[in-house]
Amino acid sequence: MSTTFAADAAPAVNPRSRVILASLIGTTIEFYDFYVYATAAVLVFPHLFFPAGNDTTALLASFAIFGAAMVARPLGAIFFGHLGDKKGRKLTLVGALLTMGIATFLIGLLPTFQTAGWFAPLLLVILRLAQGFALGGEWSGAALVATENAPAGKRAVYGTFPQLGAPIGFIIANGLFLAIAALMPSSDPSRPSDAFLSWGWRLPFLFSAVMVIVGLWVRISLVESPAFAKALEHGRIQKLPLAAAFKTHWRELILGTFYMLATYVLFYLMTTFSLSYGRAPTTAAVPGLGYDYRTFVLMMIGGVVFFGIFTLVSGPWADRWGRRRTLIGITAAIVLFGLLWVPILSAGPVGVMAWLIIGFTLMGLTFGPMGALLPELFPANVRYTGSGISYNVSSILGAAVAPFIAVALWSYGGGSPFWVGIYLSVMALLTLIALVLGKETRDVNMDH
Repeated sequence: MSTTFAADAAPAVNPRSRVILASLIGTTIEFYDFYVYATAAVLVFPHLFFPAGNDTTALLASFAIFGAAMVARPLGAIFFGHLGDKKGRKLTLVGALLTMGIATFLIGLLPTFQTAGWFAPLLLVILRLAQGFALGGEWSGAALVATENAPAGKRAVYGTFPQLGAPIGFIIANGLFLAIAALMPSSDPSRPSDAFLSWGWRLPFLFSAVMVIVGLWVRISLVESPAFAKALEHGRIQKLPLAAAFKTHWRELILGTFYMLATYVLFYLMTTFSLSYGRAPTTAAVPGLGYDYRTFVLMMIGGVVFFGIFTLVSGPWADRWGRRRTLIGITAAIVLFGLLWVPILSAGPVGVMAWLIIGFTLMGLTFGPMGALLPELFPANVRYTGSGISYNVSSILGAAVAPFIAVALWSYGGGSPFWVGIYLSVMALLTLIALVLGKETRDVNMDH
């Protein structure tokens, strides 16, 4: 459908409300699916998909499968980016959403290690790779829908709406897990109840089917963006967008990858590692904060509210002051935040809550402008591919290894998060260097 524009016909225009809803609801569903897995990777999978024994080893194995999806994400970015730059954004977004939804639903039907042996974690890996493959095509498409349809001077504001799907998806996913856990209480705060481990954990995965149907209904009503329509009309579509992106925009690919690095590391430390660290007993071999699941997740949700608020705040800032200037200041603050983990966390419950609020606030401020910045690095005919590769290759360097490295550094520090904070600061310093070397993109023409 998207390739049949007549040269003499003006393409239809998406209403602004539809642009905002389509870019927001899709990423909300995608991030919901991803958070459901991330939560289960901490609460459920170490108990059900690996042989009984060393708890730390089982947690690391679960995080390794969690990280495996990040390896599939660049492949998804290449595949869906190729389709998006040749056939249009709409078809690609529908395909990515369907792939993610089906994979998540099937995880909810998997057998466990006790019933299927090593076949169970193998199936989990396959479906996790499918999740990563789908997310590799989802984000860049949603960001392009938002920014390519944005009015003049408001690209960063519109670019924050697909980013807002991350905190909303987190709240829905963890809120649902929290409600199910409350209905199936456990007498052991370090372990879910038998009913939860038996079947309760499956419900959030199965529920994703309902959300996918809603997302498809919204996205099918989209028309192609003016930028893609013009590229098609003027014959600028590339036969091989991937080759064209690497040939003419290799510098932007590298810079975009490092722009996202601090964002990814902070993102997964605050959402995945923090859940393990917060719930680990203070008397464990690798001690944590000793909170029960319900209390700590409620604290995290409180922090994520700031994530959402400051994601929206970052858009007007980036439009007013520029993406580069805004992100340089925020990234410098992330470097400082990593150095202050131990002093902040040493202040008791108030310090823990402050740590979550500060971390998630910085997350919103750094994540929000990326919805505009990465697409602005590339011309329309390779934009889906280029922004998707930068975003998802960074997921390997940052998100794929972040939870695993964090647990290893946490163990190395004997339960202290000092080295985990240092790791965050080093990664943020690399992003800061990339931002200093890069150029401002606020005034680029998205139709070129």
